[in-house]
Amino acid sequence: MKKQPLVLAMLSALASMAHAADTPSLPDVVVNATRPDGQSDSVPLSSTDTATSLTSHPGVTVNAAGGVSGLPAIRGLSSDRIKVFIDGADATAACGNHMNPPLSYASPSQLAHTEVMAGLAPVSSGGDNIAGVIDAQSRAPRFADAAGEWISSGSLSLTSRSVDNSLTEDVQAALANDRFSIQYAGSHTKADSYKDGHGDKVLDTLFESINQSVTMAAQGSGQRVTLKLSEQHIPYQGYANQYMDMTDNHSMGVNLGYEGEMPWGRLEARLYWQNTFHEMGFFSTEKVGSMPMDTHGLDTGYRIKGEVPLSKGTLRIGHEFHRFQLNDWWPPVTGSTMMSPNTYVNINDGQRDRLAFFGEWEGRLNEQWTTQLGLRHETVTMSAGTVQGYGCGMMCATDTAAANAFNAADRSKRDQNLDLQAAARYQASAQASYEFGYARKTRSPNLYERYSWGLGNMAMKMLGWFGDANGYVGNLDLKPEVAHTISGTLDWHDAKKQSWQLQVTPFYSYIEDFIDVDVIGTFTQSGNVRNKLQFANHDAQLYGVNIAGQWSAWRNTAFGEGTLKAQLDWTHGVRNDGVHLYHIMPANMTISLAHSQGAWHNQADLQLVARKSSVSEYRLENETGGYGLLNLSTRYDLNKRITVQAGIRNVFDKSYDLPLGGVNWAALKAGETSTFESLPGQGRSIDVGVRIQF
Repeated sequence: MKKQPLVLAMLSALASMAHAADTPSLPDVVVNATRPDGQSDSVPLSSTDTATSLTSHPGVTVNAAGGVSGLPAIRGLSSDRIKVFIDGADATAACGNHMNPPLSYASPSQLAHTEVMAGLAPVSSGGDNIAGVIDAQSRAPRFADAAGEWISSGSLSLTSRSVDNSLTEDVQAALANDRFSIQYAGSHTKADSYKDGHGDKVLDTLFESINQSVTMAAQGSGQRVTLKLSEQHIPYQGYANQYMDMTDNHSMGVNLGYEGEMPWGRLEARLYWQNTFHEMGFFSTEKVGSMPMDTHGLDTGYRIKGEVPLSKGTLRIGHEFHRFQLNDWWPPVTGSTMMSPNTYVNINDGQRDRLAFFGEWEGRLNEQWTTQLGLRHETVTMSAGTVQGYGCGMMCATDTAAANAFNAADRSKRDQNLDLQAAARYQASAQASYEFGYARKTRSPNLYERYSWGLGNMAMKMLGWFGDANGYVGNLDLKPEVAHTISGTLDWHDAKKQSWQLQVTPFYSYIEDFIDVDVIGTFTQSGNVRNKLQFANHDAQLYGVNIAGQWSAWRNTAFGEGTLKAQLDWTHGVRNDGVHLYHIMPANMTISLAHSQGAWHNQADLQLVARKSSVSEYRLENETGGYGLLNLSTRYDLNKRITVQAGIRNVFDKSYDLPLGGVNWAALKAGETSTFESLPGQGRSIDVGVRIQF
């Protein structure tokens, strides 16, 4: 079925409603962070990708993909190992290359608040993850203060970036009285392929993306109902590190939320639906040919959570259900001897259901100790129908045999997953607090990890969200991943948390049945050997430290306020058999000096990244050199109505390779290189933006 482009119109989900019980929370037992309030009201200047905008949070990095589809990673664990919610709704990447990850469905300008919870995330925040939870929220509905009063607001913004000639237009508008509210958010971005530090074009990195949404809300008597309607269209998006490009992505969503006060406490409920049609192929001059690949994904689900105040804390209990349905097929190519006469059926009626129940208690034992305990159980049921290859005779014999074996196998799977979390915070003094805890987190394989079946060279190259140009195949016998994580945060600060603060967070995770790969063969691509890889369970370990600090350097009338910030992240990951884990960011540090005086806000960032020498042997991962980048930005707020921003990224036009960029297949395909070199990062960019509020 072919989707029809609709006029995008729709968005937003729940806003906070009733007051929770007067119980202290554990905001830092998990590594959680929120975008500064001021940033949500300014122009998203430096990035068109929502995932990239989160890298200021400790431990968060991004695996390079398309211009708006980066894959976030928390402490070295990426993609489906992170549970991502957009306004409380759960979405799944409906693509064998994960070209449409959840965060790609919201532009940076559409989000007002994003919380990152790493490792020890409370069980009430979400399951089916071993890395953590990203909870992204749009602007909450606004209401008038008095009956009969009407309020309206809106904004227009325009942002350009020289490195890829990109242009982003954002529109926000809202109208409300004391009972009803409606708001619109729209964003359009179009970019050419970006240039590296040598001024050379990095081929096949161009894209265009459109996001629109409408949110309607009603409130009264301590209750609030919110309906969000959303639509996204990506006409094209290049992938320099993949064999395929995105040639179309169209998604529609409905998100219905409720929050209200009850005699016994507080109730939250949500019902959501997202329908995605996705196409891959070739559209750029760097990649030519004809090989259409289509997918249709459907997410449906609901979440119910109750919060009950107790004499010694707060009890949270909840129930969730999420269903993901997927069809992945490759239409035959007329005249081709290898891609015809049949439709290649990769995933047929794939279904992944999660049924979850959880309970969580949080309370204060005394003036110094606060604790949190949680238990979550999920039943994950998966199935898929029979498949077929192109049917092209002897040239397709390998895939024909693989399809027959797959069809004869038991394809119904059920996992019983258990999550535990125990955390505590000790307030030693007004200047020091210590947080620590343990979590057992479980994730079942995704549909592609279990049900992709093709063993031919071409079929295996079409699967994989890793950007490494290797080939992948699924494994029906995969077990769920189980991560045992121990983490703690040492927090020192002045009594008012205004002059200085230092947080040190070491962590250690032992992961049973980590889903990595085994080498089952090789193939040659453009004169280079690549590996055939099958997903397989292996025990693994990840450990490291996140350090973040800030210091108020000066505060006076003559020079305004200056703040020095620094963040250091280091992660190491290895399987128990000694094989290094793939896409682990080397040690990196960012030092920032922020200055504000009246309407002026200025910042200088120095980003330092160490050499990447610990690489995955099985993925044929390249080593990358260390580098340093200087970024400058300024913002001026005029009468609270007009905001003007400007910045220079990579001031010295440094040439460097992305440690998490994978390989530059587009350059090899175009004959610019003879080997699989690393994907270069962006060169100097002059960014300018203006926002007008009304």
